[in-house]
Formats: sequence, structure tokens, C-alpha cells
Amino acid sequence: MPSRLKKELSCWLAGQTVAGLDEAGRGAWAGPVVAAAVILPPESDLLVASLAEVDDSKRLSPATRERLYGRIYETAAAVGVGVIPASEIDRIGILTATYAAMTMALAQLPTRPDHLLIDYIPRPLGAWPQQRIKRGESASLSIAAASIIAKVHRDRLMVEMEAQWPGYGFARHKGYGTAQHRAALDRLGPTPIHRRTWAPLLQLRLPLET
Repeated sequence: MPSRLKKELSCWLAGQTVAGLDEAGRGAWAGPVVAAAVILPPESDLLVASLAEVDDSKRLSPATRERLYGRIYETAAAVGVGVIPASEIDRIGILTATYAAMTMALAQLPTRPDHLLIDYIPRPLGAWPQQRIKRGESASLSIAAASIIAKVHRDRLMVEMEAQWPGYGFARHKGYGTAQHRAALDRLGPTPIHRRTWAPLLQLRLPLET
């Protein structure tokens, strides 16, 4: 049994359904925070064959993430995605927004999992039985799969936002802080998808949107 399925296996042997969770976009200047929840089927041979390349999304190329995104949807028993927009992040803060996105992702699942494996977050996610795991993408295949779903889903949203608000380079930097993004903000000002409570936006002395 691959080491990254050991945590799942302990749940499966207890007759429990387990979901892995991760998020994308917490540190961006613009765009939403996106969370994904993935329930893998308790079939280790299938998972080893289908998801051997699945890894932390940050260690994969965009093309590989896109390819694995479809494969995860084909292989998983269930996938849920939660999206919290920039305006809500400004209102409630990024950590609370991250928990909200994860809760939304879980609500999208057709059945309630018995146990959660979560890439590390500072406090528990509600009252679910759960493990919050540092570098969870390396320790759990379910979490690694969720990291890819969240990342690709968010990247696709940011490409759409580039078409709606051209000139900022959203399709390239996906809303994260880069010299190109900083220059675009100085030149064009913020869009409705910018997080106005973030330091680079506060430096522009902009009013918060109501």
C-alpha cells in the first residue's frame, strides 16, 4: 500500500468514508479562495494505477495539473468545490473565508464523509472528525487530489476574469503578487475582484466596496 494511502486505509478499514480537503488562492491579491473536497474510492489498486502522478499541485506543471484534473474526476467517488469571492474575503477575512470555502465544498458532496483529512489549517473545521496535516499533500493522496482540483478550478476562473478585466495579466499570475500585477494596479486601479483589505490595495488608499 503506498504511504500516501495509509491514512485513508485506516478509515476504510473502520468502514468510514474519508474526504481530503485543500485550498487555493489564500495569498492572492485578487480573485476568490477556492477549496476542494475529494472522496476517493476504497480501491487501492485502482488508485495506484489511475492517480500515480497525483502530487502537490504546486509541484506540477499547468499541463500536468489539467490532465490530472480530469482523471481525478473520473476516478473519485465524489468531488465538491467551494468558492468565496474577494468581496467576502474583505468582509470576513481570509482565514474565515477559507473555512467557508471548505464547508461549501463539503456541502457539494452527495454524501457526508465520516472523516476529513485536511491540509493544515490552524483550527478545526467545525465538529467533523478530522486530521489537520502539515504538508498534507505529501501525506495523503486525497489531499493531493483536492489540491489539484482547487488549483485548476481557480486558475480557470482567473483566465475568465482576464477576459472580463484585460490588462492585469490575471491569466498569467492568477491574481498573485507580481511586478506585472503591481504595475497594472498603479496604471489601471483595482477591479471588483481585487481584495481591497490586502496591503498592496491599502497602499492605494481605496474605499472598501459596500
